Amino acid sequence: MLEPKKLKHRKQHRNRGAFSGKATRGALLSFGTIGLKVIRGGEITARQIEAARKAMTHSVQRGGKIWIRIFPHTPVTKKAAEVPMGAGKGGLEYFSAIVKRGTMIFEMDGLPEAAAREALRLASHKLPLETKIVSHIKTVSPSAS
Repeated sequence: MLEPKKLKHRKQHRNRGAFSGKATRGALLSFGTIGLKVIRGGEITARQIEAARKAMTHSVQRGGKIWIRIFPHTPVTKKAAEVPMGAGKGGLEYFSAIVKRGTMIFEMDGLPEAAAREALRLASHKLPLETKIVSHIKTVSPSAS
């Protein structure tokens, strides 16, 4: 699973206000020809990213190339069940990635469009956010001369 090698601070604020707004960076296809884009912002855990990656890889049977465009940097803490208020912040539970609306999560290349769409569809079922598949596969149009 994805997690940072080093952390400056083991515990930090969740910054849930960062869900709102539109992504200004990481919103366009940069590496592949087809990708999975977030429609509504939120948080994606490292486990969810890994589950989606496995679903895609299994679907394409090690064909093509897959890019993961997000990384879970944010540590999320949780207190044990039935613990009274006070006594500090809970222990580290998992890492998450905060994604805004319009962020590209995965990109693929080197596959037929139908196979890539199916792989991204399977991956989208593993994620807690609404997503859509976008592509910029070049189609040859007849010239008007």
